Amino acid sequence: MRPVLRVFLPALLAALILPAQTSPTPPNASASPSLQRAASGIAREARPMEAPRAGAVETFPLSQLKPGMQATAWTVFLGNDAEPVPIEIIGLWKNAWGPRQDIILGKMGGKAAETNVAGGMSGSPVYIDGKLVGAVSLRLSVFSPDAICGITPIEQMLEINEFDDTLPPGAKVPEKAVNTASVKLPDGLARQVMAAGSQLSSPLAGAQLTPIETPLAFSGFTDDTLDTFGPMLRQMGLQPVRGGAGAAMNTAKPAAGWEDSLRPGAPVAGVLVSGDMSITGLGTVTYNDGKRVLAFGHPFFNLGPVSMPMAKGEVLMVLSSKFQPNKIANATEVVGALRQDRHSGIMGVLGESAEMVPVAVKVRSFDEKNQLRKEKDLGFQVFVHQKWTPVLMMMTLFNSINGLNDFMDDATYRFQGSIEFENNQKIELSTIRPQEDLPMPAHLMLAGWWADKFNQLFQNSVNAPRVRSVDMTVDLLPERRIAAIENAWMDKSEVQPGDTVNVKVFLRPYRGKRLERSFAVKIPAQIPAGEHRLLLSDADTLNRQQTLVRNANKHLDLNRTVSLLNQERSNNKLYVSLVQSSPSIYKEDKVMPRLPASVLNAINPTKDAGRSTVNLSQTIEQMAAIPFDYMIDGSLALRLQVD
Repeated sequence: MRPVLRVFLPALLAALILPAQTSPTPPNASASPSLQRAASGIAREARPMEAPRAGAVETFPLSQLKPGMQATAWTVFLGNDAEPVPIEIIGLWKNAWGPRQDIILGKMGGKAAETNVAGGMSGSPVYIDGKLVGAVSLRLSVFSPDAICGITPIEQMLEINEFDDTLPPGAKVPEKAVNTASVKLPDGLARQVMAAGSQLSSPLAGAQLTPIETPLAFSGFTDDTLDTFGPMLRQMGLQPVRGGAGAAMNTAKPAAGWEDSLRPGAPVAGVLVSGDMSITGLGTVTYNDGKRVLAFGHPFFNLGPVSMPMAKGEVLMVLSSKFQPNKIANATEVVGALRQDRHSGIMGVLGESAEMVPVAVKVRSFDEKNQLRKEKDLGFQVFVHQKWTPVLMMMTLFNSINGLNDFMDDATYRFQGSIEFENNQKIELSTIRPQEDLPMPAHLMLAGWWADKFNQLFQNSVNAPRVRSVDMTVDLLPERRIAAIENAWMDKSEVQPGDTVNVKVFLRPYRGKRLERSFAVKIPAQIPAGEHRLLLSDADTLNRQQTLVRNANKHLDLNRTVSLLNQERSNNKLYVSLVQSSPSIYKEDKVMPRLPASVLNAINPTKDAGRSTVNLSQTIEQMAAIPFDYMIDGSLALRLQVD
């Protein structure tokens, strides 16, 4: 029987029978037993179907599945209450989802026939004769007039419960390739973000069986942020959409009443960011045994073991479309934590908590006279994961800057940030980033630079960081503040050990008058006689040494990574260094300067595999750091003769 007839036929027959009940003769007196049985059956079928509840449920074996069977899916179209959706079983598609992983094909009716197979329906439980057969998880084609869905069999989803749901202390999740996801930040990721916007999807993509896009709901994000990062997210199978989140999302602790939440068919969300801005991935609950919850029917990110807050949701509407239908929803309150993200779905545990990184951002705007105009304080929490935490830090910082009315294209961003760890270690970083004549905006370059610090922390191969808090201050300055080192002189070039040399340096800003700075440098008393150089440089010139050390050492632990990050120079200072011809060695986070040849020959860099040393033919000793409110660019060396 067609789905539409099954819905309307009982009501039509009931309407035809009701006039007979107005007869003074009792209806059961003259009716035949067969008619009585038919009438009672119609009455039972006309009752509203009861939505599924949490608890154990009988499953429908795939061996009994036949084309033409009538099934019912449950999903939310508005609010929190799941509604039944009729599905006609087309058949079993063998090995469609992987080796020995069959997919059930079905044609959705009811409201789903109007909306099509929408993002957010992933995980909608499907029942045949009251038995759970699987979850709506895939769709076939894009512009087809039929709402054809793929159903992940429940047997495949129940396999997720067999995995260990704990992560060993300090565990690292293997890097999953997403195009060029293994490249270093910020340049690699920033290039990926920019390049993704120009890449078109395959014209055959609509003819394939693909997972229903997970609507990644962004609340508190600007259109520019979604436009910038949207192409990259879509490459990962995620569909960025507008969304919302309630005040209860300001904490990762489960809300009161979590025990009765997330019934099958209800919306469920994985939380990547929560607070003044939020990012949540929406799907539907497939199964709830009272403690563990299965959902989606396909991977979220396919990360394996995870620890991510799990929240309830409410659906505002389902956007009907033959191309990109999606549920528009709000995440409401955290009720547990996701513990598994696997090929056939996600698994969460009600009542448990997931660790997040608390972030505080202060964004200040200054006028042309360097007077504070306004400031804005933001607070949010970020999902902890070695691949995702750097990306989320990048997106949230970019959005924090971009959301100001004072934002302008040709501006300079002055940044100070700190990262505090549970062992009381701390990283203090500062930089200044003006807009340059590049296709990449300055605030994206700043956000990528910040994300690179987290990439270094989370990619260390020894132990995972436990970040207690992150604080940032970003100042928006209404001009392009960049100054190049143009010239310099000193009052004498022939000196004795212990002498003081007076130096003047000239810098050329982007616009305006030339900048001058005078300072004195004391020559070390132990400096050997001979020719040396006084190097005036930007931060990048000196930071290259730390970069070489970091790239050469494959087994830097967290402590040494933190030490190297704290040694990085800020680009808003002019550095004065004494360059001597004696060699030096950099090993891990330590430097051994001015080594005599006998010591240098005794060091064998091949003895400690993976912990390579970096040998330099000269020693660069920093003598002074002169602050500027500009990004300093370039370098210049002055000859110095020590008698």
